[in-house]
Amino acid sequence: MSTTTIAPQNMAGTATDFLPLHGTDYVEFYVGNAKQAAHFYKTAFGFQSLAYAGPETGMKDKVSYVIRQNKLTFVLTTQLRMNNDIADHVYKHGDGVKVLALKVDDATDAWQQTTSRGGKSYMEPVTLKDDEGEVVMSGIHTYGDTVHLFIERKNYKGLFMPGFREWKSLYNPESTGLQYVDHCVGNVGWNQMNPWVKFYEDVMGFRNILTFDDNDISTEYSALMSKVMSNGNGYVKFPINEPAEGKKKSQVEEYLDFFNGEGVQHVALATNNIIETVTDLQNRGVEFLKVPASYYEDVLDRVGHIDESLKPLSELGILIDRDDEGYLLQIFSKPLQDRPTLFFEIIQRKGAKSFGKGNFKALFEALEREQDARGNL
Repeated sequence: MSTTTIAPQNMAGTATDFLPLHGTDYVEFYVGNAKQAAHFYKTAFGFQSLAYAGPETGMKDKVSYVIRQNKLTFVLTTQLRMNNDIADHVYKHGDGVKVLALKVDDATDAWQQTTSRGGKSYMEPVTLKDDEGEVVMSGIHTYGDTVHLFIERKNYKGLFMPGFREWKSLYNPESTGLQYVDHCVGNVGWNQMNPWVKFYEDVMGFRNILTFDDNDISTEYSALMSKVMSNGNGYVKFPINEPAEGKKKSQVEEYLDFFNGEGVQHVALATNNIIETVTDLQNRGVEFLKVPASYYEDVLDRVGHIDESLKPLSELGILIDRDDEGYLLQIFSKPLQDRPTLFFEIIQRKGAKSFGKGNFKALFEALEREQDARGNL
């Protein structure tokens, strides 16, 4: 079975785009210690303090720290007591993504459109108000314990949303050049990729723009399959992975074992200068997967001319791939916590709209070396 490539079409403004999205509003992580996690993401990744909610703002049972870098917003949330959904999520999954929040013009309509098409409601539309205006939120469930929130903030002028106050901090490291969420990848169980593809098609109006089978994403030992789902205007893309049969355990199987279920595998963060960004991140202690030096011996024969010098790319371990639209540069961090689950991708697109198919073998062999070191291959 060969790779299927489906040309994306802009459906914005057409009758078929019943759920117009304007990108990712924020990503919310449920974590064991939000204060320490916020410090880590500021120190290691260059985020800035933005907003805070907790007992001091009237939220008695949890705390949330909001950090921002350019158009990239993370919310880090911790429960203050046991026996609740947040504490249970952290106990079951470890630190991980709970919410993929999406920007919409009308959160009420987004909820009505998706639930009427079979989406399971997570939050009925609610309006939050303060002196800066109002934010309307609603939400539905997706794979595992992950949820999509629809955020309508056209009538809000505050920092983040009602219930939060400005988080002032004397410690604000310089930005590392991260810009916005390029895409978010979900790992689902055996034979669950196609049902979730259908969910995104039927419930959210997405299209399958790329398909990779186990011939595309495989090594000597393991394999997986993946389909990339995109909304009408291409601002929101959700690749979905499932395991495939192999001689040994795949990275998706390892994730599912340690995350105890389906969830977000990685968040891809865009940059305009990947060499500067990755150099800065490495200097701050972020660890990345490495590919053999032999990868760079013939990479330009495969991808053709690029604007960047190959030497710094090879020194940093940055991968290169090309499609009909241009090329891209990408690199993948090691897991961000002790469980081998969530990690980040850093990506710079120079016209390319694909996801690095030419790098799959080198990347997955690097992942397998890490798995083998952990005894999980």
